[in-house]
Amino acid sequence: MKVENIILIGFMGSGKTSAGRLLAERLHYDFKDTDDMIGVLENTTIANIFRLHGEDYFRELETNLLLSIKDSMKRTVLSTGGGMPIRERNRKLLKEMGHVVFLRASCDTIIKRVSGDTSRPILKKGNLNETVERLLAVRTPYYEEAADVIIDTDNKSIYRIVDEIIEIIKYNVYQKRKDD
Repeated sequence: MKVENIILIGFMGSGKTSAGRLLAERLHYDFKDTDDMIGVLENTTIANIFRLHGEDYFRELETNLLLSIKDSMKRTVLSTGGGMPIRERNRKLLKEMGHVVFLRASCDTIIKRVSGDTSRPILKKGNLNETVERLLAVRTPYYEEAADVIIDTDNKSIYRIVDEIIEIIKYNVYQKRKDD
């Protein structure tokens, strides 16, 4: 199987980081998380960036990060922040960088996974259920537009999710070779 990079997108709590780490390990790829990278570059937490500079500033940091790594990233599983694909430019960059996999989770699953997590600045505003429902409704079309593949993560272990990603990517690589 020859896929240069695998990009994981989806809402917070969809399993991008957990699945990404295991996927990278199984494929012998590097693993990178855009939120972690931005935190290191800015020498602070994502919550602090939101608090001090706001969401627009953070979204600009995401775009700048993609531009800085897009040509040098090789054999990497990249886990993105949940809001990264909302910018059209980011969706295009992600597609240029690798095979984009949307890890889709239902609203109920996301709420179960993120309730009690105080590190997510977007969830600190208002009612958790309403916030997740609203953001999921807005973001899902962007995730679908950016994705080469969609994997549902509800009621699945990280191992099963990773197995599905590997199988679908193998199939897509095979189909591409067959079509060429």
